[in-house]
Amino acid sequence: MANVNSTPAVTTPARSLSDGAHIIYRRQEQKRLWSFLAVMVLLIIVMLYSVMTGSLHVGAWQFVQGLWTGTDAQVNVVRDLRLPRIIIAVMAGAGLAVAGVLFQAVMKNPLADSGVIGISSGAALVSLLAVTFFPALYFWMPVFSFLGGALACVMVYGFSWRSGLNPVRLILIGVAVNAIFSGLGQSFNYRGSYAVTSINQVTTSTLSMKKWVDVDVMLWYGGIGLALALLVASWCNYLSLQEKTARNLGLNVTRARILISVVAVILASTATAIAGVIVFIGLLIPHMGRQLVGSDHRWLIPFSALAGGLLLLLADTLGRTVLAPQEIPASIIVAVIGGPFLIFLIRRSDRIHGR
Repeated sequence: MANVNSTPAVTTPARSLSDGAHIIYRRQEQKRLWSFLAVMVLLIIVMLYSVMTGSLHVGAWQFVQGLWTGTDAQVNVVRDLRLPRIIIAVMAGAGLAVAGVLFQAVMKNPLADSGVIGISSGAALVSLLAVTFFPALYFWMPVFSFLGGALACVMVYGFSWRSGLNPVRLILIGVAVNAIFSGLGQSFNYRGSYAVTSINQVTTSTLSMKKWVDVDVMLWYGGIGLALALLVASWCNYLSLQEKTARNLGLNVTRARILISVVAVILASTATAIAGVIVFIGLLIPHMGRQLVGSDHRWLIPFSALAGGLLLLLADTLGRTVLAPQEIPASIIVAVIGGPFLIFLIRRSDRIHGR
């Protein structure tokens, strides 16, 4: 006999909303984890393919055995020339992508990128001057590059500031500063052969003929920059709020912007000093990262580092294998891959938000 006193369970609107929010949160977490896993797996695959493919084809077992014994001439060539190139590509791509994330957080502008607002061109110019007149100070070249990037950053901020940062004015000033430094750098093409060689090493985006000393410089300065970027991730989250709200939460907004900008300049300048001027990574990767892992910079920064390294390594690997033995600069491959993909992402984002 049915119990007449029993009543059906009633789902209140508040509980329904809570359950729905929990489901959405779990889906976002799963999407983040799968995105990280996919990027890490792809990065490992591309690294292995890049090691084994090129003018010298080396099998996986041959490579491992050659590293262990040190008697295989082909493996020694791969170790001395190809491995440094791979490591630099990964680190430089990570640095440029994270620098883009930081600049966009500070300037609240999705178009803020070290290559667009003149940071890379300023860093390249001062690096060019340093390597031309003080070639013995090669290990300190990222320091000179940082000074050039910092000068460009100060110019962009100084000329753009008028009762606050206007995103449109900031980008326009950045484009002008970029043109100034790029023109000064290109003027060295008409100097002697030594200066021309310096330009090819500093201002172009080819990663060929990189050595382990370049890896040491990249790991030291780039590694410090990436570690600092992780430390300022929470500040970037605060800066995404209204400035008044961030101040009420206890953040010194001016100090946070300066320190985050310094970290971004370190990353962009180091990548420029070692790998050359490469535009677009700092635009494409943060945009893709926000759609895959969200806008929380504690997730976005490490994801952008992995994805940026993957993109530049893939571009460099394609550039040296598609038309072998000729090489295509990595910046050209990045533009060919990244341009259409960024347009696709923007159009997809517009459709998602109903615009």
